[in-house]
Amino acid sequence: MNKYDSKYKTIGEVVKILDLKARTKGSTPTHTLRFWEKEFKQIKPKIFSGNRRYYDENNILLLKKIKFLLKDQGMTINGVKKILNSKETLKLDEMSNNSIRTANFRNKLNKISKILKSLKE
Repeated sequence: MNKYDSKYKTIGEVVKILDLKARTKGSTPTHTLRFWEKEFKQIKPKIFSGNRRYYDENNILLLKKIKFLLKDQGMTINGVKKILNSKETLKLDEMSNNSIRTANFRNKLNKISKILKSLKE
């Protein structure tokens, strides 16, 4: 497995993509992804040498949906399971993609404002 192969992302990279926050400073919430793997059977990372998890684009998109429903919409795990197992996922794709784009835009604006503040000082 080539580390720079863009087809797969490590669990740490996926945490950054999803912008998951840790409760304790300095740690990454990889345990959240492991928990979601147990709860949502649709998440199937590849496990290569060294028992390390690697996520492809489909898994990352699914994780974005799960995060959107759990964190942004405040749904329960059982509610998310019902949606993922139903035919409502097509409507969800458009809704979650718009929300994800908005969150990414907000993050970029925050970074720009921090840069501007540091330049003013």
